[in-house]
Amino acid sequence: MRTSKRKATMHQTDPIKDFYTRQLPDAELKNKILTSPCPFCAGNSVGSKKGKPGTLVVFLNPESYFYGYFRCLNRCCPGGFPIHYARLALIKLSLAPGYDPDRDYDVTQVEYPVKNLNHEVTDFTDKISDQQLTRFAAMNISRGVLTEMQIGYNGRYLVYPYFQEDGNCYAARCVHPDRPDDTFWHGNESFVGKQFNIYNCQELSSCENGTIIITEGEDNLLTLKQLGLPAIAMPVAADFVHLSRERLAWIRTIFLCVNNNPESATSARELATRLGFKIRMMRWEDSMPRNYNLAQLSAEQGTGGDGVKKFQKAVFSLIRTSKSFSPFSSPEREFLHFNEQLGLESSATYSTMTSGFAKLDQAMGGMHGINIMGGLPKAGKSCFFIQTATEMARRKVPVIYYDFENGRQKIYLRTLSRLSRLSTEQIKGNRLDDGEKKRLKEAREVLEKMLPWFRVVTDRKLTPTLMRSHIDFLRHETRSTYTMVIIDSLHKLPFKDFSERRTGIDAWLRHLEAIRDELNVSFLVISELTRGEDGQYDKQPQLGAFKGSGDIEYSADNAMVLLPKWDPFADGSAADRINELWLVASREHAPGLVGSYQLDYPFWGFREIDA
Repeated sequence: MRTSKRKATMHQTDPIKDFYTRQLPDAELKNKILTSPCPFCAGNSVGSKKGKPGTLVVFLNPESYFYGYFRCLNRCCPGGFPIHYARLALIKLSLAPGYDPDRDYDVTQVEYPVKNLNHEVTDFTDKISDQQLTRFAAMNISRGVLTEMQIGYNGRYLVYPYFQEDGNCYAARCVHPDRPDDTFWHGNESFVGKQFNIYNCQELSSCENGTIIITEGEDNLLTLKQLGLPAIAMPVAADFVHLSRERLAWIRTIFLCVNNNPESATSARELATRLGFKIRMMRWEDSMPRNYNLAQLSAEQGTGGDGVKKFQKAVFSLIRTSKSFSPFSSPEREFLHFNEQLGLESSATYSTMTSGFAKLDQAMGGMHGINIMGGLPKAGKSCFFIQTATEMARRKVPVIYYDFENGRQKIYLRTLSRLSRLSTEQIKGNRLDDGEKKRLKEAREVLEKMLPWFRVVTDRKLTPTLMRSHIDFLRHETRSTYTMVIIDSLHKLPFKDFSERRTGIDAWLRHLEAIRDELNVSFLVISELTRGEDGQYDKQPQLGAFKGSGDIEYSADNAMVLLPKWDPFADGSAADRINELWLVASREHAPGLVGSYQLDYPFWGFREIDA
């Protein structure tokens, strides 16, 4: 078995390496770089002028983003990846790694005119002066790069030709060397703007199945060309909007490097959002000045060979530290968030998220997540949650009570009744003895101190966005990590019209899930129960009894049913008004009877009793 594994390993092939070694039989491989006399120099004017072929280098480090990239050190032709090599070598594209037999290569949707600016471009390149050469040399951009990119000068403006995919130039951008904002376009107006504003666009086909860098401004691109890196540029980052997904579909990895300002960063993020996972953002350090760019970085390294080497080191540092534009949080952030949450769940604050009912807190480990309670009409659901909410607020847990049933005044009055042990009629009647007055005064003080942590909202135009703003405010105001939100009731949350009730409730549940996860919010939600065909309510505690939403079983961390063991519509003594609370579904806890709760009449509260 070991022998067969070893043989299998020996026969593993590297298609990219094999492709280049077949095409360049005299090449030498050292330090994962293949070197060979350039096979393209002989048929190129650059190679002819040099008198001998240059050196072709191929980068064969599988861990590099530029794996498979080749270029001639003589700059006789644009570098690229295997498909581009096959084009230049005039061999079948099907021999190149990454070839797609279902794709139509070299097909363009653009009809190019007969007239072009090629002769004018040549005239402009002949006019470039020593002063302009010195300007570019200060950024470590050599004459060889200027010749390769055919940069020219018209006597006042630098001329950057925008060659199209057919190899011809139909428009050029003219930029004043001392005033970069002083620009104009020369040539065919039909080739100005939108998809034609890509500088060095031929690189797109050269880099199929490989990597490219996108930057803004021609000079920034020239610094990358000096390093032999494949790149395209737009005049300004705002033009990124014209880069379509289709145009970049065959590029495997794209690095984005824009000028250091908020406008360029925004344009880069918008492009990254459209292109997704293949984008990696090259980021400047926070200490860099506004509008800092690659040309400035290159100029600061000093001129000459040492300057180029320092600039190369700096650029590859930006590449190594680049961040992928991912739909996922980084692994580092995920681990940090996990540890933070673990610490919070072990904190004293987390343990304060309790109802105040011992059996209920034991059965559910406290009030965490989305907890939905259904019950019959008049069973005391609101009373149960008002008591829970106010007791939490007394412990300085921030609570928002969304009420669509009772009204703010009634909630405060019932809370005052429970705290003072006086009926609401006694409180409103104001005929109290001295002991009762003392209890009422003390209860008022407790209620007043509680209110910064207990906010009642009766806005029937509530939206998820407004709910988030309420939570953010109260968290900030109370300096709290956790918040309790109570909704009375789920079926009275605002949605467009009655016909959309089911979908509206389910949509609200999705929002509650997101708020729970993003803002450390727990929910206590009252739900209605469904009547049977006979018009009666099911007396059995079960998940199917909840009304109007099949999503409750998926959204609720805990689903409870409060069932009276007495007839809410019949007269009877307060001692007989006992309800059973059942946990009918839970993500983490065993379903079953939680406890029995006796109505504390007439003080609008419950007492937990033995079953």
